[in-house]
Amino acid sequence: MSYGSLPLLRSLDPAAVAAGADIPDAVTVDGTTLSRSDLVGAATSVAERVARADRVAILARPTATTVLAVVGCLIAGVTAVPVPPDAGAAEREHILADSGAQAWLGEAPEDTGLPVIPVRLHARSWHVYSEPAAESTAFVLYTSGTTGPPKGVMLSRGAIAAGLDALAEAWAWTPDDVLVHGLPLFHVHGLILGVLGPLRVGSPLVHTGKPTPAAYAEAGGTLYFGVPTVWSRIAEDPGAARELARARLLVSGSAPLPVPVFERLRELTGHAPVERYGMSETMITLSTRADGERRPGWVGTPVAGVRTRLRDEAGAAVPHDGESIGGLQVRGPMLFDGYLNRPEATAACRTDDGWFVTGDVAAIDPAGFHRIVGRESVDLIKSGGYRIGAGEIETCLLGHPAVAEVAVVGLPDGDLGQRIVAYIVPRDGAEPTEKELIDHVADQLSVHKRPREVRLATSLPRNAMGKVQKKLLG
Repeated sequence: MSYGSLPLLRSLDPAAVAAGADIPDAVTVDGTTLSRSDLVGAATSVAERVARADRVAILARPTATTVLAVVGCLIAGVTAVPVPPDAGAAEREHILADSGAQAWLGEAPEDTGLPVIPVRLHARSWHVYSEPAAESTAFVLYTSGTTGPPKGVMLSRGAIAAGLDALAEAWAWTPDDVLVHGLPLFHVHGLILGVLGPLRVGSPLVHTGKPTPAAYAEAGGTLYFGVPTVWSRIAEDPGAARELARARLLVSGSAPLPVPVFERLRELTGHAPVERYGMSETMITLSTRADGERRPGWVGTPVAGVRTRLRDEAGAAVPHDGESIGGLQVRGPMLFDGYLNRPEATAACRTDDGWFVTGDVAAIDPAGFHRIVGRESVDLIKSGGYRIGAGEIETCLLGHPAVAEVAVVGLPDGDLGQRIVAYIVPRDGAEPTEKELIDHVADQLSVHKRPREVRLATSLPRNAMGKVQKKLLG
């Protein structure tokens, strides 16, 4: 479905609300339930208070206040800047200064110097706002900033609508679904897919506050979102996992889902998880489908409107043979409009012929299925003249019974260029030897892909979305 003149929040459009019955449980966030009329009335009241602003910051805790702040901004056509609630003072100040946010909407840190616009759960307004232009900026989302201060990703209303409609088609997502997740509300996964998705499709949302196995099991949804850490914990809780057998789809994203977790979920729930790929700059561009094949370790085919290609370091095409890896480039209607205040960075990630350079490396098979190897900067290892994907080695090591978590990196080596180093978190009570793990990889994969060194760890550094921060290793 094209965006056209449809409101971004289609299910909250006054015409849709007037024509249909109320939805008593449209959004439930950490125990607070809002009906569709609650959302429209309270968020429109927010819109009246914020309408004269250009850009406001939202301290994105998983609360009903956050949802109303976001929806109020979208109704009024004001750009929202979600701020991670656990951001340190320096990161928070960078986001506020870079974004030019004029006020906090809803909650605010105690030490803020900006004015605070309140969000009241029980306030109501029925003023009708015209739909803002599709090209207007809905959000500035700040990236994790692994190579310097976080960059502000500008996402338009039209891009968000196109991305959500493509996922609704791929996942057969309808108003009859009930979405359940407990993800942070300051990134694409938890906020745009996990809050705006239901409000566009018209399906109820249950946000569990925290993504615990017990909370997911008790929610009674049909569609579940989680990051690999969430699914790993559910796979280790058979009772909770079996409760999800009644769901329709289990969707994993934001980081690769380990193959053993995929297989364990399928065993316990009867569902092969849907895996998908995207980033703040692109939303979701690849996914396995509700009606299609789901392979562990693969993220499917392009969603509606998306094209992809692989290129090597010289810019030459990489064959789609399922094995050769290259830099992944994408095109599609859900891509961002650029980095705020960063024209050089915006230009650097676009090719001369208009493709977005993701910075990830991938393989594509003859049927168009994609396998993401990882970030080109940390997951493409060049050792002894070979181009090696860290993800393949990680998947192999996760198949060893003594390994709970793993991160593989390439560290500088005077002889090999880079040597493969595996950081291993053993399972409780396990004491694997370095030789045992190296031999395991050499037996399963090519010998040149074996780690040259294994380092045991008690945990791996991860960000709020569960992604391992490999730049902190080594």
